Formats: sequence, structure tokens, C-alpha cells
Amino acid sequence: MPTAARRGRKKTGPSIEDVARLAGVSAQTVSRVSTGANPVRESTRARVLAAMDQLGYSPNRAARALRNGTFGTIGLVAHRFERTGEALITAAVAEAAQAAGYAITLLGVRGPEATDWEHSAQRLTHQGVDGLIIIRAEQTAPESLALPAGLPVVASDSRFVGYYPTVAADQTQGTQDAVSHLLELGHRTIHHIAGPADAMASQVRTGTWRRRLEEAGVRPPDLWRGDWTGGSGYRAGLQIAADPSITAVFCANDEMAFGLMRALYEAGRRVPEDVSVVGFDGIALSEFSAPALTTVRQDFGTVGRELVRLVIEQIRSAGVPPQVRLLVPTELIVRSTTAPPPVR
Repeated sequence: MPTAARRGRKKTGPSIEDVARLAGVSAQTVSRVSTGANPVRESTRARVLAAMDQLGYSPNRAARALRNGTFGTIGLVAHRFERTGEALITAAVAEAAQAAGYAITLLGVRGPEATDWEHSAQRLTHQGVDGLIIIRAEQTAPESLALPAGLPVVASDSRFVGYYPTVAADQTQGTQDAVSHLLELGHRTIHHIAGPADAMASQVRTGTWRRRLEEAGVRPPDLWRGDWTGGSGYRAGLQIAADPSITAVFCANDEMAFGLMRALYEAGRRVPEDVSVVGFDGIALSEFSAPALTTVRQDFGTVGRELVRLVIEQIRSAGVPPQVRLLVPTELIVRSTTAPPPVR
């Protein structure tokens, strides 16, 4: 027989059973979706998330978090965490968040389309996060993301300027420095191995390379299109090595520069005596290549720490986020892969 206290207790919100009933699944399945556990079919997950939205359901751990006002967790979403920039920023985010007393929940996005990002963001918010950090949303436009109103958000993608606070390395200045360095050495033109056409960082670096050459009165040559990997740099390098007129190459990242250097070595073309090479990113390995790579260093650590600082400021202030745009300076590090062009 229920006690008077139990009879008088009011229901504070929809339960996990309510969500399960509306979605036509078991309560255990709802729990798996809430925690991000696998395996749950995508069609089932979509039904459960829709039911949560319709009912305004928050997982039990969200209710427990109401005691102190936060979950103590920040969501971090990216298209591909294994790529160099994403991996280094993620490491810095995790370290800074831990120092501030927050855990990090990672969620990789399967594809660059807006629906993939929206679905991933919804999954994170249903798992209970205090704020969201977005790393390079690729082709996704910020207006296409249906994020919960009031959710603290910060992004490392410059296209989110005006929508959310942003933190990004100064890609434009870094590219200008790299191309100017090669021009000042006396190279008549600078060739380019670009990153993927749909990557924002690649677009900025390629566009800046073109503009800097045009400012110098040089018609930009045709570029080679890579995919950020050393293998794509090597394949482009085989063609570059076969053209004796090429004396300088700006690569959109260090890994493609390493691939290019191997192709040049195999073809008997010396770096930098025959071809100068500049990379981008400044990863640790660039100092230990043979010869050591001239590169543009991005400060991924500062980017990650600033992302955490800005999202925590929003979490703690619970106010309208300022439209902050932080550009983290890059640094041209001149090593042994650049020199004046050979005398013809």
C-alpha cells in the first residue's frame, strides 16, 4: 500500500518509461541511447532522440546534476579526430578541461554534411553536457545546425564567426609568411600541394597562396591536390620531381611535405639545393626530418586551451556569449629545406 508521502509526490517530468513507450522501445534501449552505448541501430536511435525531444526528457544523470547546476562535462565534436590538427587540439582541450574540473565527451562525425553534424550534436546534448566545442565543421554552415537554445558553444572554425565565439590559428598570416619567405629567397614562382578542396583550412591556405603570388606579379601555377597524408604528397612529388623547372613548393601540411621530400630524394633531386620545401603545422617530427623541415608552426595547444576557457566562461556566466574571435598567431620556422634557387 503506498504511503501518503508517495501518493502526494508529484512527477517532475517525463520518465525513461515514457520515452520508451513513445518510441516503441524498451527502457534499456533508451538508457543505451542516453549514455551513447552501442549497439543501437541508427533508426532506433533516431526514434528515441525524437521522443526525448518531444517529451522534453533529460536522462537521470541530468536530474542528479541539477543539485549543483552542471554535469561537469564538455562535449567535443569533430569530423575526424585522427587528423593532426584535430588530434593536437583535442589533447590540449582534454588537458585544459581536466585542470578546470571538467570531463570531455568525444563524438566523431561520420560525414561532413549538416545532417551528420546535427545528429551528433543532438546525441551529445542528450548525453548531458554543459557546453559544446566544435572543431572544424568542414562543409557544414552554422545556420544549418539546430543546437539547443542557450547551449554554450565555441568553435575553431572561422565560418562560425558571428554565430558563436571562435578560436583559430591565423592561417592567412602563416601562408603569407611561407610564400614570402620563398619569394625573398629569389624563387620566381612557388608551386603548391593543397589539402582537400572541401576543407576550410585548405581553402584559406590555397587562396592566400594565390593572392600572395599575384601581389608579387607572379601568375599562380596549377596546384596539386592532396588529402593531408604523406602518401598524397609523395604522389604529387613524383610529378614535381619530373619537372626540372620547379624550384620551390609550399605544402599545405607537414605530412604532405614529408611525402614530397621522399619522392624528390628517390628521383635524385636535392632539398634544398634543387627544390626548396615549406610545410605547415609545425608538428614535432618536422624538426627531425632529414633535412629538417622549414614550416609554419600552429599553436594547437593555445587553440585548445582558449576553446576551453571560452566555453567555461559561458557555462559559468549563463549569459549571452560575446561574439569573440580569437586569432592565434602562427610562426614561420626556417630550417634546412629552403635556400635560394639553383643557378641555371
